Amino acid sequence: MPTELLFRDDAYLTEAEATVVFADPEGGIRLNRTIFYGQSGGQPGDSGVMVRDGREIMVANAIHPGGDKTEIAHLPAEADWHLTAGDTVTLRLDWTRRHRLMRMHTALHLLSVAFPFAVTGGSVGEDKGRLDFDMPEVPEGLPEIESQLNAWIDADLPVTSEWISEEELDANPSMVKTMKVQPPRGQGRVRLIRIGDVDLQPCGGTHVRSTGEIGPVRLGKIEKKGKQNRRVSLLFAGAE
Repeated sequence: MPTELLFRDDAYLTEAEATVVFADPEGGIRLNRTIFYGQSGGQPGDSGVMVRDGREIMVANAIHPGGDKTEIAHLPAEADWHLTAGDTVTLRLDWTRRHRLMRMHTALHLLSVAFPFAVTGGSVGEDKGRLDFDMPEVPEGLPEIESQLNAWIDADLPVTSEWISEEELDANPSMVKTMKVQPPRGQGRVRLIRIGDVDLQPCGGTHVRSTGEIGPVRLGKIEKKGKQNRRVSLLFAGAE
């Protein structure tokens, strides 16, 4: 049964009611709806709590069971949680962590514009993120690239989402920047994230409402990870 993904329409929703659909020590807790992002596309799954009759159940991670992007399983931090199908729970997100991930994920979209190469991989962290590029040589002018990133952030560009059909995406394959990770499919449509007039690409992750929320960033190490593969790290200013 598909999970209603509330974060797709409102990434700022931090609390919601849900009903348990399936609960199993091995398979986790599945709900009819959730605010927890399921680990995928380089972005970690969310953490937080479920509350049932005043008792908090810590959620350590959220995943897509069996790789099914339409369903999310919530993994409790401890084994003693005692939930059954039909129970009503209140979901509360670890918002501080989620918002840092949202800020970094949006910043990495900007990084994919600043380095105009195909993306071969990536990872979103709370203080540091990275993208791998099919980039034979490191471009000159790295200080200027960093300045451009911060200029886009300072411009407080709007970050919005829109949808196209899977057929429309297939007709415009250049919209997909990632070579190894495809956008979520299976529902007949694909979500796009638009950042002002700077970037438009498919993405199922969570993002801030405007680039001004990201805050200052700086380029980290650029490492060679293959004949043409280069790993570019991005950090929030002040992060180690």
